[in-house]
Order: sequence, then C-alpha cells, then structure tokens
Amino acid sequence: MQTPITAQKASDHSPLHGLTTLLKAAGDELRLGVLQVLAHDSYGVLELAQAFGVKQSGISHHLKVLANAGLVSTRREGNSIFYRRAHVPTNDALAITKNAIFTQADSLAMPAQLQAALATIWQARSQTSHQFFLENANKFKAQQDLIASYDVYGQQVVELLKLTPLKHCNNALEIGPGEGEFLTPLSQHFKRVVALDNSPQMLANAQRNACALHNIKFILGDTQKLSTNLSPSSSGTPTAETFDCAILNMVLHHTPSPAQVLADVSQALNPKGALIITELCSHPQSWARDACGDVWLGFEPTDLSRWAQAAGLSPGQSTYFALRNGFQIQIQQFFKL
Repeated sequence: MQTPITAQKASDHSPLHGLTTLLKAAGDELRLGVLQVLAHDSYGVLELAQAFGVKQSGISHHLKVLANAGLVSTRREGNSIFYRRAHVPTNDALAITKNAIFTQADSLAMPAQLQAALATIWQARSQTSHQFFLENANKFKAQQDLIASYDVYGQQVVELLKLTPLKHCNNALEIGPGEGEFLTPLSQHFKRVVALDNSPQMLANAQRNACALHNIKFILGDTQKLSTNLSPSSSGTPTAETFDCAILNMVLHHTPSPAQVLADVSQALNPKGALIITELCSHPQSWARDACGDVWLGFEPTDLSRWAQAAGLSPGQSTYFALRNGFQIQIQQFFKL
C-alpha cells in the first residue's frame, strides 16, 4: 500500500520559509509603497506615518514585516531610528527576488498625494537647517571647527582635485561654499565657478571672503535650482548650465535629502564630469545637531556609493582619515557615466 504524501511545514531556516516571508512582506500595497519611498532616502517612523496617513503603530508593524524579510534596514540618528532600503549582498540566496521587488516598485509611478507628503517632510527638514544658518551664520565657522575645520581636510581635497582627470576645466560648481575657503583653488583651476547656497547669510559670507576672485558667480538656492538656472547659449537660446566638476565639502549632512542632491548634481554634470564629496562618516555624537545644525549624523560610505550609482555616477578614488575628537572624514570621488 502506497504511503500518502503529506505536506510538511518549512523550517524557519529553510530557503522556502525565507521566500515565503519575503513574498508575504511584498504582498501588501502599503509596504510596497514604503519600499518605493525608501529607494533614495531614509525616513523615521513618524515621517513615514505622516507620509502614508496611518498611525505610528500601524507603520511600525509594516516596517517590522519588511525588516524580517530583509527588505529594509535601520540606522540610528541620535535618539531616532531611520529606515532605509536594505543593501542586498550578492551571496544572498534571495537576492534575485529582492532586487526584482525593488526594481518593480521603482518602475511604478508614485501617487501625487504621496509625492506631496514627502515634499512637505523635505521642506520641514530643510527649514530646520535653514533656520540654524539664519541664526548662526556669523558664528558657524567656530561651531563647525568643533567637528572638522576646513584646514583639516581642505588640502587633501585640493590635491584630489588636481589629480582628477577632466576632459575640460571650464565650469565648476561648489554647493554650500561655507566661508568660501575652497573657492580660491577652484577659481585657479577653472575658468568659471558657481557658488550655490540656500542661506543668504552664508552666501554673503562666502562672497565677502572671495571678493578678490573675479570668476565666481554666486547663486542663492538649492540644487533644484540647477535645472532652472538658465543661461544664454552661444546661439542665444536659454539652456541649463552644466559643469565639468562639482564639489560638496561637508554639506550633505545639512541637506534634507542627500540622495536627491546627488541626483540633481549628476544631472548638472557634463559627461565624464567629476563630483568630489567630503563628508563625515556615520557617528553617534548627536550634540552636532544642535551645535552645528546637522540633519544627519554622517553617512556610511556604502550609502554615498549607492546614492551615487543610482544617480548615474561611478566611483573613483576615496580617502578616509580619523580626527582626534572621534570623528572620521571620508573624501570620495565620482564620475558621470
């Protein structure tokens, strides 16, 4: 007599159980929306609850499901936990399925209502940073020196710039020029330099300190201004400005959406153009928020690489060095594909 075949429950550690957990996590419209939102930015629980119009407890449950399936990961920002899309290792047994879920979510149009909610969150983050610089522009340098003064990293960025292979050295862009220290080497290396800052007080400081430089154009605005800042072309037709090189020195941790900044900069770069980023590595010193107006407590190098790759940038050289006060600085170079 033939023994009947009976269904067996998959072990919690079996590939089938992992696949089941993954497919269940992806089988919910709100959770797919969360994955779509986390594609290029990190958000806290309260921000996600606000964006999707659900209770904090509800969004926390969905995030737990996604985390258990290996689709999201967390990072601590002071006393807050921020969620981001998980990095999928190549040796993950479910890597193909996870990446397919991400790709499919990214291919779908984001609802206009959700886009508006995210814009509100970005605006709130930006306003926090903007208010800090409004109140502290005259003493920002002293406060920034508590973490890393320009003298600590400036010369290394200059040396990397000199070694960066560029097709042309016509136009350069510095976002958030601070006190304007790096505008001098930029003005010597390029025919024309644009200094972009969203704080009128900080832009005025940079302009005052760089008054002897005659090839600098100062623009008030953020990186979204790059796509609307029109200049006449040789034919007299307005065209968006493009650049051979862009510099971000200790700026990204003040921005509401670092990934969006990299996407904006990439769009403004010429083919084979270069982006040089100087940034803090991820750190736990939350006092930097109040003392220096930091929105983010540094970044993992893999975060910058992932955002850059998504923006169409390929990695170049990178340098890391630790400071006596416990902070670590990273200098990364990227090229427009």
